[in-house]
Amino acid sequence: MTMEKVKAKKHLGQHFLKDETIAKQIADSLNLEGYDSVLEIGPGMGVLTKYLLEKPVTTYAIEIDPESVTYLNENFPKLKDKIISKDFLRFNINEVFEGKQFAIIGNFPYNISTQIVFRALEYRNQIPEFAGMFQKEVAERICSKKGSKVYGILSVLTQAFYDTSYLFTVDENVFIPPPKVKSGVLRLRRKENFTLPCNEKMLFTVVKMAFQQRRKTMRNSLKSLNLSDSLREDSIFDLRPEQLSVEQFIELTQKIEANAV
Repeated sequence: MTMEKVKAKKHLGQHFLKDETIAKQIADSLNLEGYDSVLEIGPGMGVLTKYLLEKPVTTYAIEIDPESVTYLNENFPKLKDKIISKDFLRFNINEVFEGKQFAIIGNFPYNISTQIVFRALEYRNQIPEFAGMFQKEVAERICSKKGSKVYGILSVLTQAFYDTSYLFTVDENVFIPPPKVKSGVLRLRRKENFTLPCNEKMLFTVVKMAFQQRRKTMRNSLKSLNLSDSLREDSIFDLRPEQLSVEQFIELTQKIEANAV
């Protein structure tokens, strides 16, 4: 019996996009340069998938919902052998891509969208491009610059490796069922020189410690790193984390590394 539709499941954060125009806009946001495969996360009933399959790239889909997997298999024969019935957050993606370059795209479940970004950052050497839909506030946070109230850990760590663009806002009524919040579509394009000139683990530590106490100055929020008195006198420590650009966070990490030698 052919499945006519998939029922959205609240525990998976499913809200199925029904607006074809928006789906096509998301698919068209990729420039398709430097790779020949695209991975769609959480395709649901394939409203975005159908436009990806028109592109001159190989489309893969990773979907945790068995009902959606069945629907996709029945309705998208071009996806045959390209559907990965796994959890993106736990799956070793190189079982499929074997170290090759690929893009990520999707209408991401809001309840795990931040985790999807951090997981993608782990694979940044292979992901030159990333596009998709998030809860509006999360998309704005990823793309925000220093001085913004929403600028934070996600902003700095994403922008350390990618140029971010907030593309457009999507209303609630284009989904089944409609979410309670607006959505935002963004695009990430990997920087040409995305190798950090500092220790990655230390940068992540500094950024997370700073924003966990975002009202404090860097001098106070980084106190537990036992920095030397001479380093703590640097004027950068007078600032609060939202006042530091991505480049300044990297420079600060370099100084902390030098201080530890």
